[in-house]
Amino acid sequence: MKLRHDALYASRRSPVLARNIVSTSQPLAAQAGLRMLLAGGNAADAALASAIALTVVEPTGNGLGSDAYAIIWDGKELHGLNASGRAPGAWTPERFAEADKMPQRGWESVTTPGAVSAWREISDKFGKLPFEKLFEPAVEYASRGFAVSPIIATLWEKGGQTLGKQPGFAEAFLSGGKAPKAGELFVNKAAADSLIDIAQTKGESFYRGKLADKIAAFAKENGAALSEDDLANHKADWVGTISQSFGKVKLHEIPPNGQGISALIALGILRHTNISDYEPDSVEALHLEIEAMKLAFADMRAYVADLDYMTDVTVEHLLSDEYLKSRAALIDTNTAQDFKAGAPKHGGTVYVTAADENGMMVSFIQSNYMGFGSGVVVPGTSISLQNRGHGFSLTPGHPNHVAGGKRPFQTIIPAFLMGDDGNPVMSFGVMGGPMQSQGHLQMTLRTQLWGQDPQTAVDAPRWQALSGLEVAVEASLGADVIDGLKAKGHAIAVETPDSTNFGFGGAQLIAKTDVGYVAGSDPRKDGCAVGY
Repeated sequence: MKLRHDALYASRRSPVLARNIVSTSQPLAAQAGLRMLLAGGNAADAALASAIALTVVEPTGNGLGSDAYAIIWDGKELHGLNASGRAPGAWTPERFAEADKMPQRGWESVTTPGAVSAWREISDKFGKLPFEKLFEPAVEYASRGFAVSPIIATLWEKGGQTLGKQPGFAEAFLSGGKAPKAGELFVNKAAADSLIDIAQTKGESFYRGKLADKIAAFAKENGAALSEDDLANHKADWVGTISQSFGKVKLHEIPPNGQGISALIALGILRHTNISDYEPDSVEALHLEIEAMKLAFADMRAYVADLDYMTDVTVEHLLSDEYLKSRAALIDTNTAQDFKAGAPKHGGTVYVTAADENGMMVSFIQSNYMGFGSGVVVPGTSISLQNRGHGFSLTPGHPNHVAGGKRPFQTIIPAFLMGDDGNPVMSFGVMGGPMQSQGHLQMTLRTQLWGQDPQTAVDAPRWQALSGLEVAVEASLGADVIDGLKAKGHAIAVETPDSTNFGFGGAQLIAKTDVGYVAGSDPRKDGCAVGY
């Protein structure tokens, strides 16, 4: 990779260059990963130690009750892991018959957590260090306490205002009834105890032991459906990846139930446009990106679900080059449009990436969804449960219609770029709900089409297509460009750094170079890249 670092944008951070590197959204978590590398571990060990630590130091985005996905280059082959959980077996459409949409908070939004199973699977398959060692930094942060970082403190306060009355939340996260302030020491003995139990049992306690019993008992106490059987039957799946070519690289994503396919659709559509004629922050390039993303989202919302239920319109249909060319033809270069789904069958998240000098690269993401998730925290354990059930549809006949044992549509997705020569190019991710696939598209174009180094690409202003003609942009995009997009019919909402809107996510990138790696980390969160 050529390092084009022109200090184009406001952050002016320098990229981190090293032979071994970890990049994630919180400095203490990044250091946890670096400790594993210094102890003789590999990128898998580093990514896991960081992810485990993030459940303690960034509870606003993930927890022990999260789901997770990963894409791993082991030096010879690319692997994809889906460790998202399934709906409780007792969930049926009739259970939610009186609702207009799936519940967003509380027990009725909780599906089986999968992150702990991801830790075990990745450690068993790729790790070098003992499983228990990966937990040492997290246990230390939880038992001795850690100083809460500034952006996380802001999100913590907002989460407490929204979720303070959910079962178990205040006991776990609102000491004295208040969220901790920036710089305040937060001790979480219950989390330390749970982490030690998970470490010593290699995750068995969480699914078939003491912790599982506590989760199921609390569910039953609150009239929820999640049961011992749901936990015991959970399994993570090695599913490979799906991909889309663009120039000399391929963008790889995890197959549905996630939104990663929408980044592939948008990238495939852009391949049939003249986007390469424009500069990265030009009105013309941004217009094409936004329109391609809107087309992709229209199809994603209509067709994407648990892969086992995508029997009518398939991944192959959605990624057909002929179909993507026809979708690209719908873009009017002068006017923004509100696209509908096509007919392809024609005739609050945390992310960590790590890489080591032996060639292993890991792209790992885990999340509770919408910040703290459901708001439900199992007493005495600090297990905060995600609310991924909210991702189901209540529309009969939709492939994502709620059903027991089914994986809901998910927003969290890791990404990976491979070269057309079969060598790894970049491991990366962008946090933030529906921002993630849009961020994947923007990071791919900035680094591969326009040659920006990872930190420059991270620092650059972002946009996010919302609904209809609505698009949110960062104020740093500049008044002239924003006015140009408005002139094309985009309904622009401008976000400023002091708006406390973190919808543009936090990106972490590690790119391969001839002598090691180069990383970028996001100032929109408390991002940090470290290496040696």
